Amino acid sequence: MGTMTRPWKLCHTADWHLGHTLHGRPRDEEHGAFLAWLLDLLEAERVDALVVAGDVFDTANPSGAAQAMFYGFLAALRHRCPSLQGIVVAGNHDSAARLGAPDPLLRGLGVRLIGASPSAASLDGPGAALDPVIVPIVVGDATVGHVVALPYLRNADLPPLEPLEDEAPGARFVRAVRLVYEATAARARTRLGEGALVVTGHCHAVGAALSEKSERPVVGGIAGALPADVFPADAAYVALGHLHLAQAVGGRAHVRYSGSPIPLAFDEERYVHQVQLVEFEGARMRAHDARVVPRSVGLLRIPREGAAPLEEVLEALRVLPLDPGLPEARWPWLEVRVRMTQPDPALRAKVDAVLADRPVRLVRIASERDGMGEGLQSAPVGSLADLHVRDVFLRRWATDHPGAPPDALMSAFDEAFAQASAAEDA
Repeated sequence: MGTMTRPWKLCHTADWHLGHTLHGRPRDEEHGAFLAWLLDLLEAERVDALVVAGDVFDTANPSGAAQAMFYGFLAALRHRCPSLQGIVVAGNHDSAARLGAPDPLLRGLGVRLIGASPSAASLDGPGAALDPVIVPIVVGDATVGHVVALPYLRNADLPPLEPLEDEAPGARFVRAVRLVYEATAARARTRLGEGALVVTGHCHAVGAALSEKSERPVVGGIAGALPADVFPADAAYVALGHLHLAQAVGGRAHVRYSGSPIPLAFDEERYVHQVQLVEFEGARMRAHDARVVPRSVGLLRIPREGAAPLEEVLEALRVLPLDPGLPEARWPWLEVRVRMTQPDPALRAKVDAVLADRPVRLVRIASERDGMGEGLQSAPVGSLADLHVRDVFLRRWATDHPGAPPDALMSAFDEAFAQASAAEDA
């Protein structure tokens, strides 16, 4: 099999979170619409490879419906785009073992499912031990590139390193991750020829913007965010997942988060959700093009910024422009934020009365009290499920200590939470 230099095309997407619910409401309609749109795009653009950079599912134990949606998509992909290669890596929300289990079967369909990264021991062993995460891209009868398909890296995946004197919080984590990328990229180069080197990652990168309401902190935390130079310098493209806002990292057009295809929290309502189409020629990226994902179900916040007194909110709801012709499955989701001076037991009834028979789905009412302090008690009145455990920790800290927690403490908290979450999901 030879190496060719003609242009070829890759689609980069991530953070599907199949099975996700918005305050308990399923998002199957939106995910189904996205996957149907993606299939059309891949077929129309004659894409050669699809890379999904982690968080295929919303939980490590996805529902049968979520799994059926994913595998149904792969079957349709094989039917409509028989020569396209699929490369899917696990994210921090996925179970590495569960996602990777069908890989031997799906290889025959041109799809690789990579749940686990190489063991720490394999980094110093024979190079062949790294081959499971190095995927050649074959177009016709020629190899045009290789993908170093690394999933989310957990502590157990990293080489054990001794701390350096006066090492900053998170720096040892970054050093260990760098070693993983160096070893796997070096192995890929032995087979690369004149083709392009593509690298995946599911992580938090330095300087990237995140939506804290919907992104679970990863091992290393903010203090262990990865600098862009942790990825191989000769990589033609770095396909990242974890952050839901589509963005380039550090001003480098070839190091990118594709972002999530749908908004996963009301804080993401303003995001322009997209996938990336990337074209390569030889060893370089020739062009990249963002394709905006149509939003099949709207997200509405009243008011859009902050909270407002109840009468203002009710009036805004009365004049809210809505489409009565939409089927119920496409009615927009609604969050209402009310500023109050005292509790009102009839709050929900008043909002429901205004919205009666209107084509909208109310999923949350957040009540904020006037004149309250900045501690834990200042959280919006509502379900405890609306608060991330990190928010609870920060608010508790604020009631007892001046200023923000030290970086070292937050890094330790994020790592402990990630480990607890992994144990819970296993």
